[in-house]
Amino acid sequence: MAESYELRGKYSKLDDPEPDSPFHRSLEDAYQSSSEEDLDEFDPLNYDAGTLKRKKTRRPRGESLHGKDTYPSEKTSQKTGWRRCCVPTRLCCGLILLFVAAVVLLLSAGGIWAWKTAPVDGQSPSWYPTPKGGIDAAWEESYKKAAALVRQMTLVEKVNITTGTGWSMQLCVGNTGPVARLSFPSLCLQDGPLGIRFADNITAFPAGITVGATWNKELMYQRGKAHGLEAKLKGVNVILGPAMGPIGKMPAGGRNWEGFGSDPYLQGIAAAQTIKGIQDEGVMATAKHFIGNEQEHFRQSWEWGTPNAISSNIDDRTLHELYAWPFAESVRAGVASVMCSYNQVNNSYACGNSKLLNGILKDELGFQGFVQSDWLAQRSGVASALAGLDMSMPGDGLRWADGKSLWGPQLTKAVLNSSVPMDRLNDMVTRIVAAWYQVGQDDKETWPMPPPEGDGGPNFSSWTNERIGLLHHGSDDKATGVVNKFINVQGEGDDFHGNIARKIAAEGTVLVKNDDNILPLDRNGWKDSEKEGKEMKYRVGIFGEDARSNQNGPNSCKDRGCNVGTLASGWGSGAVEFPYLIAPVDAIRNAFNEDSTYVTDWPANKLPTEQEGILYDQDLCIVFANSDSGEGYMQSDGVRGDRNNLFTQKGGDYLIKKVADSCGNGTGSTIVVIHAVGPVILEDFVDLPTVKAVVLAHLPGQESGNALVDVLFGDVNPSGRLPYTIAKKEEDYGPTSKILTYPNGLIPQQNFTEGIYIDYRYFDKYNVTPRYEFGYGLSYTTFHLSSLLINPKSFRKTLLPAPRPQTIDPPSFDNTIPDPKTALAPNGFRKLSKYIYPYISSTSDIKVGKYPYPPSYDTPAELSPAGGAQGGNPDLYSIQAVITATLTNTGPVDGDSVVQLYISYPENYVDEETGEPVDFPVKVLRGFQKVHAQGGNARNHRAEVRFELTRKDLSYWCSRRGNWVMPTTEQFTIRVGFSSRDLPLVGKF
Repeated sequence: MAESYELRGKYSKLDDPEPDSPFHRSLEDAYQSSSEEDLDEFDPLNYDAGTLKRKKTRRPRGESLHGKDTYPSEKTSQKTGWRRCCVPTRLCCGLILLFVAAVVLLLSAGGIWAWKTAPVDGQSPSWYPTPKGGIDAAWEESYKKAAALVRQMTLVEKVNITTGTGWSMQLCVGNTGPVARLSFPSLCLQDGPLGIRFADNITAFPAGITVGATWNKELMYQRGKAHGLEAKLKGVNVILGPAMGPIGKMPAGGRNWEGFGSDPYLQGIAAAQTIKGIQDEGVMATAKHFIGNEQEHFRQSWEWGTPNAISSNIDDRTLHELYAWPFAESVRAGVASVMCSYNQVNNSYACGNSKLLNGILKDELGFQGFVQSDWLAQRSGVASALAGLDMSMPGDGLRWADGKSLWGPQLTKAVLNSSVPMDRLNDMVTRIVAAWYQVGQDDKETWPMPPPEGDGGPNFSSWTNERIGLLHHGSDDKATGVVNKFINVQGEGDDFHGNIARKIAAEGTVLVKNDDNILPLDRNGWKDSEKEGKEMKYRVGIFGEDARSNQNGPNSCKDRGCNVGTLASGWGSGAVEFPYLIAPVDAIRNAFNEDSTYVTDWPANKLPTEQEGILYDQDLCIVFANSDSGEGYMQSDGVRGDRNNLFTQKGGDYLIKKVADSCGNGTGSTIVVIHAVGPVILEDFVDLPTVKAVVLAHLPGQESGNALVDVLFGDVNPSGRLPYTIAKKEEDYGPTSKILTYPNGLIPQQNFTEGIYIDYRYFDKYNVTPRYEFGYGLSYTTFHLSSLLINPKSFRKTLLPAPRPQTIDPPSFDNTIPDPKTALAPNGFRKLSKYIYPYISSTSDIKVGKYPYPPSYDTPAELSPAGGAQGGNPDLYSIQAVITATLTNTGPVDGDSVVQLYISYPENYVDEETGEPVDFPVKVLRGFQKVHAQGGNARNHRAEVRFELTRKDLSYWCSRRGNWVMPTTEQFTIRVGFSSRDLPLVGKF
C-alpha cells in the first residue's frame, strides 16, 4: 500500500534507516505468503450505504496486495531485506530460525494464524494530490501573508519548518527549525490536553472526561482560554490538545480520559469550545488523535513486540458519523493543527493515509491548517508527504532520538530529485506559516523571537528543573544557558486559574445515588432533623488510600505513572506536574466543625484487623476508591495503558463492601467516592442498603479535595452528568468493546464491526438495561420540563445539501527545483549529534528523473460534494428547526440542569432512490444546554431552553453518494429530557 511506502525509491536513493528490520518486510513478505483465496474478515470499504451487510471480496490474481497505492520500487527495496543479514553459515541459519521461532511464539496464541487474520488488501483507497491550503475566506489574509513569506525562503529553510529538530534537542517536546533571517521562529510544540507538560508554575486542570461531565459549554471555553494564556506566557506556540480520539469505543481504553466522552456530538462541542478558548489567546490548538486510536495495546510498531501498529478497520459511514464528527467540529472552529495517530486505519498508517488526510480532512472537511504526526507516528517519507502530512514530529525517524529523520535532509533530497514535488513542499510550509499568522503570532511584542534574535521563545525546559541547563539536552553539545525562568502563569486573585479548575471539578462531579437525601452534609454533623437525643459529637470516618496525598509528593512518579494516593489525573503525555494537590481527606476534615464533629481517617485500602472499632465507632463513613489508566509506554500496578477491567483497582470493591457492612456496626451510613478515568462497574456495592450515596468525581486536577467538599456540603449543587454509560457488567458494552490484548496477526486487526453502535447507542439497539445511562446525574433539587415547541425553519427540504460552493484560489508559487548546491551546509558549519538539519551532505546522489508517483496522482481525485468550507459543506450547518422547552425548578434550592435533546430518525426508513433499508440508532444526542433556575418560590424558577438543529444533525452518511443525506419523506422524532433514558418531552416534525 502506498501509505507505507518508505522515503527511498528508484530515483530518491535515500538512506534506509533500518534495512534489515522485520518492519521493512512485514507488510510485503508476510502478505505475499497469503493465499489469494483468503477472504477479508471485515471489509470496511465494502459495506452497503446505511447498512451493515458485508460484501465479500477477493483480491484478483496478480493485483497488488495493497491496492492502487503500491509503488514498483517498494517491493524491490523490501524483498532483499534479510538476505543481507549474514553469510550462509550454520550458525547464521540457526540464529535466523531462532529469531523466526521467537516471533512466531510472540505473535501466536494457540496456533500460527498471523497470515490468515490480516486483510489481504490495503483497504484504504488512494486520494491524490493533496488539496491546497488557502481556499477558505476565513484564512485568506493569513495565507496571503504566509505565501509572501514562503516565496522568500530557500529550499532548506522550507524543510527546516516542516521537520522537528529531534527529541530533546531543544526546550520543548517538539521544536521546528527557524528561518531567522525572515523573522520566522522555531515553533515550540508542547503537551498536553489538560495543562502544560514538564512546566512549572502552571495549572493542572481537570481532565477532559471531567470537562465533558460538566456539559457546560462556557466552562469548556474558559478552561481552553486559561490554558491558552498559560501556554502563551510560557512561550508555547502549539498546544498538543484537545483530544477527541479516542472517543471511547472501548470503555477500558487507556486514554479515554483525555477526551470528553463517548458521544461524537458531546465530544465535538467540547473540542470546539476548547479550541476557541485556546486560539483566542493566540496559541495554536491541536485536534488529536486522527483517527481510530481507541486502545493503547499495539498502538505503535514494536512498542508491544509486534513489528507493526494495530489496524483500526472502520467502515465509511461509521468513520463519518462517529469518529470524524468531532474533528469536523474542530475544523469548523478553525483549529490550526491536526495530529495524526500512531495506529493504522484500514491497514494504512494514519500519518500516511491519503484517503484520511487528503480526502477526508483536507478536502471534505476543508482543513486549512497543518497536519503534524504524533511523536514517531510517521512511518514513511515520500509517501507521507504525498499523503498529506505537513510536519514531522519530533523529527527523528523510526526510533526515538536516533537522529535519522525520514524528512530533514531526506526530504531535501526528495524534492531535489523530484520524489516530492516542490508544489507539495510549498503547500506544507505555507500551511504551517499561515496557521502562525492566523492566531497572530507574528505580533513581535507579544511573541518576540527566541534567542539570539530576541528574548522570546519557551522560558522553561522539558528536560531539567534547574535554572541553568543544556541548550541541546539530547545532543553532544555541552553549551548551557538559562533554560528555566520559573515564570508563574497561574494568575492571581479573581483571575487565579485554580478557581476555574475548582469550578470545573465540582461541576464535573456526578452524583448517581443519594438515598434518604444523605447529601448534602452538614458542617456541624447532625442535621437539624437528626439532632434530637444526640449528645455525642457526630463521628465521621474517612477510608481508602484514594482519600490522601501521595506521601512522596503528587509528582513523585514520572508522568503521573503510578496509582498512589488520590487520583486526580491519568498518566502519560497528557498529564502535567501538579503545582499543588488538595487531598480529599484534608479538605473534608477542614470542612467539618470540630466542635460538633469528630473525624477519623484510615487512608489505606487494607483495613486494620485488630481495630474493628475504627469502623464500628462511626455515624458516617466516607470511603474512597479509584481506577487509573494512561498511555501505553508506562504501567502501574499491573495496568499497562489500557485498564485490565472496569472494576475499581487496588482492592477498592472489597474495601467499599467492608466499610459499608461494618460502618457503625451496621447502623451507620456510607458515602462512596470514586475517582476514575471512565466508567466503573458498581454492582458489588451500589445496592447495599448502607451505601446511601455514590459520587463519581472523575479526574478533578489540583483542586480535587476542595471541589469535592463543595459538592458534598452543598456549596455547589451537583450538576454533572455522565458522559458515558455505566453498565451492570462489562459484557453489556458489546462483544467488540474489549481491548485486544493479544496480537491476532503481524498487523493486529481491530475490526469495528459494531459500526455506529457504541455506548448508549449499543444499549438502546439491543435493549440492554444499564446501571446508569448516558447523560444521567442527580441534583439536590428537582426539575420539570414542559411546553415543547418545534419550529421548522427551512422550507427547502431536500435529500442532499446544496451543491458544494466555489472556494477562493490558493496562493501560487514558483515550483522550480533549485540548484542542489544551495542545499549544502555552509562552510564550517558544525552539526550537533542527532540534531535534525535540512542540509544534504553531497550533490552526487541527486538524480532527477521520471518519478513513479501513485497511478492516480496525476488524475486529481473528485472533490467531495460534502466539502466546500471548514467543517464541510456550509449547507450542512443551515438551521432546519428550532426547538424550545420550559425548565422549572420544582425543588427547594437553586440548581443547574443539563437539558438534553435526542433525535430519532424515521422508523423503517428506506433509501428514497434505491429502496434499500437504512439502519439507524434508536436515538442520538443532537443538543444540550446547561440551564440555571432558582429554587423555592423564587421568581426565576423557570427558564427557557433553546436548541437549533442543523441539516447535518438530521442527516446520515451515505457511502454510495459520498454525501450526507437527510430523509425527507418521513418525520423525525424529537425527545427532550434529562438523560438518554429520561426524555419526557416528545414531538415530531
